[in-house]
Amino acid sequence: MSAQKDSWVSSFSFLLFCASFIPTCGSARVLQELSPQRYFSALQAGRASLAYFSHNVSPGAQPFLQQIENSAEALQDYGISVVKVNCPKEDVSRYCGKENALRKAYLFRGNMLIREFPTDALFDVDSIVANVLFALLFNEVKYVETLADLQNIENALKGKANMVFAYVPATGTAEHRAVMEAAFVYGTVHQFVLTTEATLLKDSSTDEPDVSSASLVFCHCQRATDLVQPCRRTAMEQALTMLNIHRHLKLMGAPLVTEVAEDPEKVSTVHLQLGLPLVFILSQTETYEADRRTAEFVAWQLLGKAGVALLSRDLLGLNVLRRSNIALKTPDEGVPIKYLLLEDTDEVITLVKEKNKVKQIQEDEGEEEDEDEKENNNQDIQDDEVVEAVSRDKKRELPLEQIRVLTEETFHSALLETARTVVLFYASWESVSLAVLRSYTEVADHLEGTQGVLLSRVNCWDWPGICTKENVTQFPTIKIYEKGARSVIYDGMWGTKELTSFIMLSRVSCPLKLATIDEAEGYLRGEFPSELSSYHHASLLGVFRPAMSEAREAFEEAGNILSGHVTMGMYFEDDALALSRKYGVSPPALLLARGGGESVESITLSKQSAQDLVQVIRYELLDIFPEITVQNLPHYLQLRKPFLILFSDGDIGQMESEEMLKLAKGRPQQAFVACWLNLKKTPVGRGILKAYFATMPSLPVLIWVNLHVGGQVFKFPSEQSIAEMNILSWLEKLKAGLEIPSSTLSEEDWKPPLPAYDFLQMMETAMPELPLHTSHHHKDTLKQHPSESPGGDTVMQDEPSQETKAEKVGSPGRDLRGTAPRLAAREKQAKRHSEL
Repeated sequence: MSAQKDSWVSSFSFLLFCASFIPTCGSARVLQELSPQRYFSALQAGRASLAYFSHNVSPGAQPFLQQIENSAEALQDYGISVVKVNCPKEDVSRYCGKENALRKAYLFRGNMLIREFPTDALFDVDSIVANVLFALLFNEVKYVETLADLQNIENALKGKANMVFAYVPATGTAEHRAVMEAAFVYGTVHQFVLTTEATLLKDSSTDEPDVSSASLVFCHCQRATDLVQPCRRTAMEQALTMLNIHRHLKLMGAPLVTEVAEDPEKVSTVHLQLGLPLVFILSQTETYEADRRTAEFVAWQLLGKAGVALLSRDLLGLNVLRRSNIALKTPDEGVPIKYLLLEDTDEVITLVKEKNKVKQIQEDEGEEEDEDEKENNNQDIQDDEVVEAVSRDKKRELPLEQIRVLTEETFHSALLETARTVVLFYASWESVSLAVLRSYTEVADHLEGTQGVLLSRVNCWDWPGICTKENVTQFPTIKIYEKGARSVIYDGMWGTKELTSFIMLSRVSCPLKLATIDEAEGYLRGEFPSELSSYHHASLLGVFRPAMSEAREAFEEAGNILSGHVTMGMYFEDDALALSRKYGVSPPALLLARGGGESVESITLSKQSAQDLVQVIRYELLDIFPEITVQNLPHYLQLRKPFLILFSDGDIGQMESEEMLKLAKGRPQQAFVACWLNLKKTPVGRGILKAYFATMPSLPVLIWVNLHVGGQVFKFPSEQSIAEMNILSWLEKLKAGLEIPSSTLSEEDWKPPLPAYDFLQMMETAMPELPLHTSHHHKDTLKQHPSESPGGDTVMQDEPSQETKAEKVGSPGRDLRGTAPRLAAREKQAKRHSEL
């Protein structure tokens, strides 16, 4: 039906309701009194009339005539005339001649008799109007007595029209009249079905209905296509009056979700006009499909209680908090829209049903902010520096515009758009994930405009299905997907520099196949490929004879493993022997160029397996005399060798550097790691020295420590100069057991001061009614069936119940997957921190 027709129907029904309450004026007599001859001659085709025939009015018939006269004006609004026919005494016709005929009222359409009514059934205005309209609307209002009849009508309407199912305890009541008046107006739009059978009402309801009260249910059959499942139903919670029915049908006819692309303060919908609130789900382009489903899910739950609109941030550029995901507009004039951060759809529904909930949520948010400030100021209870840092800076909005949000609908298509897609899998409540997300935004800024690279993110808290299929078992995880090929997992440090380097190096084939000796020489000098010269400090070139297929395959597999971390080239042309002999080695060989090819090291590859090659390459890439930092310390710890480490308050002097470098290049370097640590660049070194000594030693200081065996710490004599020969002599004394250790480190494990969070236990405590392994998408009971994951592992998949399928296939359920990161859960869990 067109909007114009809807408006006409609404206005007409409202006028009918108002007209039924206008008092009858004594001067305007609507009840006509005619003779039989004149009455039958005045009947018009298609016009309805209610006639009462009588010879004379007995005292017993006087109350009935009074009610007939009172109903005349109400029936006239529907085009039905009411006539009292005065029969002459000598008239012995059908309607005037028989005594029992004089105790009935007759309903005619034109000159055709439609129905006879006993006068005792027309006892007041409501019963007269209800019964007359019921008789005239025989095709518009179906009366049913059994559940089978109701289901047949329902199935016939599926996919075609909606149904209004009304129950009244008895006909002729005010509620019966209200239903008939609504059917008179809306009967051409919806199929009305009426029953007075209490057993039918019980059979068609899921709960125990009140059979003593009339009720009305709107059945959304036009949307249904499954003959097995019943139509979705929305009950009218108000009393059965004409105005309430009109209001309910008006709400049922409104769009389920309204899409808004303007200032929400200017938005006006039928819900606001009828005194109901309007809930806005905040969305953006990347999550549109998921947000649309969330909005529809909420709209079904609030149907008849509130309107739901999808408000796009992108189209408006709204100046609202990024942490907000819900906005609420009330029908009260002058009340501003309230922007809130809610955790799931249950909270939205509660928000609408409990009017005081908005104020409570805002007060709780204020209290949480105050408590967070107190927690941030109390450093003693922050055992986790990452949690503390994220909590301190949580109000700082991250520039996420250059990072695409991926959902279940957009994930696979996004992988095919560009040559390489970088995906950050994270959890919005987890502190390390949020810390990495900040580095990720800086990476996006560095790589802005880079061709062939798409940076994206998947919130595994909202999309666990994607993360399960992609075998993401920890947060955060970064994967790089090559278009139509393999994926690479990042296992390095989470700093901006390291992430950027990994992404850029992943763009180049690893190993890169070189065709000529000139290309190979240029590669060793760092000239090829030129665009990556600033992202690596060493070039690795594998040299093979053409017949060395097995060694080449192992080298290629090693390159796949190390992709993103190093640049590797491979040369296997006929003149490979000439290239290798230039550097004093025979194939298979590895040439390692540092500092733009100023020095080239030659390594013979005696081991053939890929894993062995990976270990060799990682070892050879380590600096001879490295500066220890937080980023590279794990690489040197993996060697499980003692450390000879020079602590310095700033850069070390040239003499000390040269002497230590000679020591590192000498024969004994295989037995230990010679390195140095700049306390100004790596302040954590001061804490290390305090753990080694009771008092802070003077700098520079040379330390020998074996973290893996014994934990003994030895200090180089401060009166001796740091020279190669002095150090070697001192090391010989250490080996002979002639030196006394300055301290010995404890053999106890280094554990955090407080136990780790058990998030599953927290969930179980907070919601004991929900089993831990059920999907959080639905509150319905779910059945689990094992299936094979892509990696061959058995995983549990949740199968929705029939009831869930009937509600909405793929409905988002309880979680709000909007544009704002769902930080509420993380903040609530962080509050438990002080209780552990």
